[in-house]
Amino acid sequence: MTDTSEPTGMTSNRPYLLRAIYDWISDNGLTPYVLVDAGQAGVKVPSHVIKNGQVVLNLAMRAVANLDLGNDVISFQARFSGVSQSISIPVTAVLALYAQENGQGMMFPADENAAVAGEGGGGNDAEGDSEPPPSDDRPKRGAPHLRVVK
Repeated sequence: MTDTSEPTGMTSNRPYLLRAIYDWISDNGLTPYVLVDAGQAGVKVPSHVIKNGQVVLNLAMRAVANLDLGNDVISFQARFSGVSQSISIPVTAVLALYAQENGQGMMFPADENAAVAGEGGGGNDAEGDSEPPPSDDRPKRGAPHLRVVK
């Protein structure tokens, strides 16, 4: 019985939640936006769109091409100032996925980012291997435009 309750053998639920929330937002005719910690290793976005170490990107099908919501990386093509760019975001760098129109979606805890990055093996940085949560190294930022719906 103890074998089934042991979570160590399970993969992260973050990519599954991201895909489910993306589908839920899109199926309701809303625009999915992703909030990304641009300071994490492996994040490839144009530097001019980064503000306060974060970037918000539109993931709507009309705004991106070749969207792949993978287990380790979210990748797609997007245009910035008329120039097509390849975007790559490690799943561990996603801080929130929400609908632009009403803010409904899901935030992901920063302390989970360090734990998942330590297991993933893709682009670990020193923060991912240390015991204190990454929030100790980063200044506290205001929450994105999300609201709790009960």
